[in-house]
Amino acid sequence: MLDLTHKKITVTGGAGFLGRFVLDALRKRGVDDANVFVPRRKDYDLTVEADVVRLYDDATPDVVIHLAAEVGGIGANRDHPGRFFFANAAMGMHLIEIGRQRGLQKFVQTGTVCAYPKFAPVPFNESDLWNGFPEETNAPYGVAKKALFVMLDGYRREYGLDSSVVVPVNLYGPHDNFDLHSSHVIPALIRKCVEARENGDDHMTCWGTGSASREFLYVEDAAEGIVVATEKMDDPTPLNLGTGAEITIKNLVELVAKHCRFEGEIRWDATKPDGQPRRCLDTTKATEAMGWTAQVGFEEGLQRTITWFEQNRGDIREVVYG
Repeated sequence: MLDLTHKKITVTGGAGFLGRFVLDALRKRGVDDANVFVPRRKDYDLTVEADVVRLYDDATPDVVIHLAAEVGGIGANRDHPGRFFFANAAMGMHLIEIGRQRGLQKFVQTGTVCAYPKFAPVPFNESDLWNGFPEETNAPYGVAKKALFVMLDGYRREYGLDSSVVVPVNLYGPHDNFDLHSSHVIPALIRKCVEARENGDDHMTCWGTGSASREFLYVEDAAEGIVVATEKMDDPTPLNLGTGAEITIKNLVELVAKHCRFEGEIRWDATKPDGQPRRCLDTTKATEAMGWTAQVGFEEGLQRTITWFEQNRGDIREVVYG
């Protein structure tokens, strides 16, 4: 087990939604903020090799926890397939290769459920990651992330680079991105329901048919899983992080509307895509390999997220790509 207390740790994406909770999890282990470096995009463009070299020069990390990504919901994935592939592949490739050159002790890669095949058996098992092509709207992002799994496996076998790979399911929680175009389903629904209630709207329109299902993981649980993997895992065998419970989008919308106190009609725009038909993870390996399980129940986490949004409307993050 790697003692992180006195390690110099770089957390890419550490200022973001998931990152702030990973930093909290590190603090709980006694890691001093002075030993944690969080690169900001305005200072380091991680898609540019020279910026990554400069990052390693400045931070001299022992451990890199790579959370940074360019990602969004169905609409953002459909609009930016080229950017999402390039940015996510380039960031990971530069960080891993320069880290290898600098003698990095461990690299932690955060993957994505979008890497799974469109029609993978449910619940998704890590052994099925390569048994088909991902859902089309998410494929550029998912394949870019999955390629980094292979890179880390090759680097462990050729260069002895220790690494770990986690594959979280869809995350949600306080401080999420609530931009209606680029956000994922839960923050987008919360914002739509709250604004529809405040505007006195008699209905709300949602994408697709509502038949698809998803699984959601509270962000604090995901952060804990990532830090446990940093401590305990030395090889890049992908480990699912999730709850093992799925909910249809139709039932999700009704649940969010109830907790947001929106009482209008819910209409479905079937001309818009549903995305992957089902998503639900088998988390057995994460439990067996590192003793991790999710702790926050879905309705509890959902209520925490809604309460945070209603109390922090001025902190909504708007995301622009280009």
